[in-house]
Amino acid sequence: MKVNINADIGEGYGKYSIGNDTELMPLIGSANVACGMHAGDPTIMVRTVKLALENGVSIGAHPGFNDIWGFGRRQIRMRPTDLEYLVTYQIGALRALAGSNGARVTHVKPHGALNNMAHDDIDYALAIGRGIKAADRELIYVANAGSQMTRAAEQLGLRYANEAYVDRIYDDNGKMASRERNDAVISDPEQAAQQVLGILQEKALITSSGKRIPAEVHTFCIHGDEPTAVQVMRKVRESLAAAGIEVVSLPTLFGLN
Repeated sequence: MKVNINADIGEGYGKYSIGNDTELMPLIGSANVACGMHAGDPTIMVRTVKLALENGVSIGAHPGFNDIWGFGRRQIRMRPTDLEYLVTYQIGALRALAGSNGARVTHVKPHGALNNMAHDDIDYALAIGRGIKAADRELIYVANAGSQMTRAAEQLGLRYANEAYVDRIYDDNGKMASRERNDAVISDPEQAAQQVLGILQEKALITSSGKRIPAEVHTFCIHGDEPTAVQVMRKVRESLAAAGIEVVSLPTLFGLN
């Protein structure tokens, strides 16, 4: 079996560093690079692209709301057309910087509040999809399993990867539990590994109450800004290897290399 692990990464800003990108990068298959709206700047974007190249990790854009102060985790209501252009703009910035360093962008993963809103809002999900399609219709749309984003990708004829999370628990509605809950983020490596293996073995999202929601998952996300991300990923990789499951890039998973 093959699976992808992606990480939200390159989320520092200027002189401020967030996460341990150097240690996390070798543990993942694909990198979601912040594009300057919720985090990241041109220098950090190039540094992250180069780090991904050094580790054989595929590169994706991680567009979010223009919300540095709130790290893109505050909801912003905007016209779908404005959102579409905002997504294309961010993809374009990363593609230019990646291309100038001999790399290519292969997927798009929405960030934070934008991702959460598009889970339920088909207009937002479609706007993100149109923004992706305008930049490059061959890009993979990374979408929460069971969300409106998967439906938008199908409607627009985009390739998509169903996503679950290494380090977040699920509510019975199939969505990530709110960060307002004390247990929303999984920081225990063993718990994270059990969640990933359970989802793959059961072919279902497993909620905090034990409910199983059928889902075909292609990729799992780890949040690079969490202080326990490296320890968690080391355990997850160890557990996947023991189960005979190989971690590959998204292009490899979809036979696009």
